[in-house]
Amino acid sequence: MSAPRRRRVMESSHEGPDERWMASYLDMITVMMCMFIVMFAMSNVDQEKFEQLRASLATGFGSEISETRDVSEGVVVPPELVEEEGEGFVETPTAPTPAEQEYSSLDDLRSRLEGALAEHGLGDAATFTIDDRGLTIGLVSAETFFDTNSTDLSDRARAVLDAAGSVLAADAHLISVEGHADARPAIAPFADNWELSIARANGVLGYLVEARGVARERISSVGFGSSRPLAEGSSAEALAQNRRVDIVVLSDADAQVRGELPALAAADG
Repeated sequence: MSAPRRRRVMESSHEGPDERWMASYLDMITVMMCMFIVMFAMSNVDQEKFEQLRASLATGFGSEISETRDVSEGVVVPPELVEEEGEGFVETPTAPTPAEQEYSSLDDLRSRLEGALAEHGLGDAATFTIDDRGLTIGLVSAETFFDTNSTDLSDRARAVLDAAGSVLAADAHLISVEGHADARPAIAPFADNWELSIARANGVLGYLVEARGVARERISSVGFGSSRPLAEGSSAEALAQNRRVDIVVLSDADAQVRGELPALAAADG
């Protein structure tokens, strides 16, 4: 037998230069191109924002003193970079304090009461005061609401209470009806000014409840006689101011908030 033929294996060979280095080279070129693009983009600095940043850093490190703050951007700037008032700066609104909210609520009620009275031609029939108790509606000169030494409501009193009562009935605050008398002695059937002032306060309370629908649990009455005069002296004008019935819409805020109401009322004029 003849010997098996050996299979000739042809090995491939590469006679040219090795070009695998080009892959690494192209990667490096790509990275360098990206780096230069980023550097170019960073070189286009917003000059105005750069000046603001520079001024802020200078002020923060104490090299410049400035009392002006750009509240819209949070940047402290020196005077030469401050624009004219009203341009470039936005004042940050602040939330109202509890006292401001309470005052606004009472002032809104006052506006609605004034509007209701004015609509019926009774704009001069009451005074309005906001203080640490709440909103006081003063029905000045009780004789325009009651006959002399009487607790019967006059036609004018009913008209005023009709206009104001519709607004008060829709409100949620507690109400105190407070009767006052001038310093002259009361006559029969009233033993003294205390009884007269209480009876008139009860008359207003009863009308607001029965005729205007004010909830009974929201309203009370009290008489102060002549112990809390608004005016001194015995002139007709002083007596008229002291002879009154007040309807007090009581604030339900806490004592600290109520204590700030007079200052807010004074600032509001």
